[in-house]
Amino acid sequence: MRYVSGLLLACLLWPAVVFGQGRISGLAFGDFYYIASHHDEALKDQNGFWFRRIYFTYDHDLGDDFAFRLRLEMNSPGNFTAGDAVPFVKDAYLRWRFSDRHELYLGISPSALFNLIESVWGYRPVEKAPSDLQRLGSSREFGVALRGELTGDGVVRYHATFGNGEGTRSEGYRGKKLALALQFFPNEAFVVEGYVDYARTAANAVTTTWHGFGAYRTEALRVGLVYEAQQVDVERGRDRTLRYVSGFVVGRAGEKVNLFGRVDRLLDPNPKGSSIAYIPFATTSKATLWIAGLDLAMNDRVHFMPNIELVTYDADALDTDVYLRWTFYVTF
Repeated sequence: MRYVSGLLLACLLWPAVVFGQGRISGLAFGDFYYIASHHDEALKDQNGFWFRRIYFTYDHDLGDDFAFRLRLEMNSPGNFTAGDAVPFVKDAYLRWRFSDRHELYLGISPSALFNLIESVWGYRPVEKAPSDLQRLGSSREFGVALRGELTGDGVVRYHATFGNGEGTRSEGYRGKKLALALQFFPNEAFVVEGYVDYARTAANAVTTTWHGFGAYRTEALRVGLVYEAQQVDVERGRDRTLRYVSGFVVGRAGEKVNLFGRVDRLLDPNPKGSSIAYIPFATTSKATLWIAGLDLAMNDRVHFMPNIELVTYDADALDTDVYLRWTFYVTF
């Protein structure tokens, strides 16, 4: 039924695009992967092909001040078992540009948690932003968002959201999530961001997350560093804290070749680590994620990215996780 619904949706949208009333775009990325070593012995020597993300996006202008976006997402399960790529709604929002410097979003729209960090890192097809990877929050918020510039020169910007705190899912409890990111762009090369959120979740937990992020970026070089912490207060004394620091560097090695590297240092074990798709972490030890790779731009829309990911653990009893991957990335 989901596939039939997706086909019907495509049939409905296509005439609008043909007659110039809307725009369709998309992207896809995935890998051939091989796990040479792993703390979970069952995953050692696992290999295969998968799509880690497919987007199908429809944008429609509704006059000078309004626009609507609908985006479907699908991907392989990422839990090392056979499964279909099932589509779901990733974005569905009305955007209202109510002034020259401010916009309001109503519906399912990108969250403020790591939107800027992911764009500066620039290699989502290789790996998620650290807070997304470690599941500190969702990439989407269902509710209301405000984005814009606090100064006329664009040096100070903001991104605020108020929503369900459940990602793309609708409300099923009385809690809410409030988030605010303040961004400073003193010149074209430097960017600094401070972020904080407060959420009351469905599990009767109160979650507070904050980070500080700074980056230097030019056409030939990008360098970034972020520190983030999340405090989860749960009834019956099950409070926990997760902290990490992450740094990355991306450099041009040729006209169509980039080199990239990243290190994420977990200062606390992640109790959600075993449920991280595509790269599960051990839940009993602090860990360090090492990423290195090469970006080969075949053209503006096709990239091949051979890369390696290592997860080393402080606990001597845990083997190092070694992922060898040939990643492809396509936009249309």
